[in-house]
Amino acid sequence: MLGVMSCTAASTIACLGTTVGNYTLNRPLIASLFVGLILGDVKGCIEIAIPMQIIYIALVTPGGTVAADLRAVSYIGIPLAYVTAKSQGLAFDSAEAQSLAGAMGALVGTVGTVQFYGTAMMNLIWQHIGWAQLDKGNFKILTAVETWMPIISHICISLIPVMVIDYFGSGAVTSFKEALPMDSWYMKGIFTLGSLLPAVGIAILLNSVVSKPVDLIYFVFGFAIAKSMGLTLLAATAVGAVFALINYQIKINKLEAAEEAAAGGDDEEDI
Repeated sequence: MLGVMSCTAASTIACLGTTVGNYTLNRPLIASLFVGLILGDVKGCIEIAIPMQIIYIALVTPGGTVAADLRAVSYIGIPLAYVTAKSQGLAFDSAEAQSLAGAMGALVGTVGTVQFYGTAMMNLIWQHIGWAQLDKGNFKILTAVETWMPIISHICISLIPVMVIDYFGSGAVTSFKEALPMDSWYMKGIFTLGSLLPAVGIAILLNSVVSKPVDLIYFVFGFAIAKSMGLTLLAATAVGAVFALINYQIKINKLEAAEEAAAGGDDEEDI
């Protein structure tokens, strides 16, 4: 099922397209719901997915340039991080489990880039077939090249690898449990790296939304309010929506005042 979900989260029309697939089902926080339903622990998988979502919160693919494949993060990283944390007896919302999940997401995401470009390379075969058929006047090939043939690519590059890795991954994690003591230097290194990676995701997001230094004041102010008031994510969203509405009303009032002033000036000139 995890392999099927990784195909469903692809960008082809047959696999629900870019908006529903790549930019929705691909995202760790959304995918964790389905992974949790498959593994039988929705709450635990969502908690594991949170640091992964933070790392890749502002990930985009301009011009096909991919730094990480979120299909791998969501449908390989979440299950493996979940099983690893569970085998180590870690609470899924603990700092250790969150750091482990972040490091696992970064590792799997980078490896998953091979899946993305492998799919793209395989799709070139279908494109070559399509151009050859178009030269012969066979326009019906367009539907197959655009819709059905890429599914073969996703089955070969997404479904099968995800299924194999997830199937053997849980057993491998259990087998290597004793080889990964929590107090070892390399596990501490993974935890340290994982705890730093969310800062990278936030920095990428700020680089996208902050246009001038003064915008950082509102960013810090929001964190200060959320921390001092102990707001949950939903409560913080509601507070942010209220401030956004106030800002919207202020700008609308300024525009209306400017229009009234301009209309008043026109009337005086007519007189």
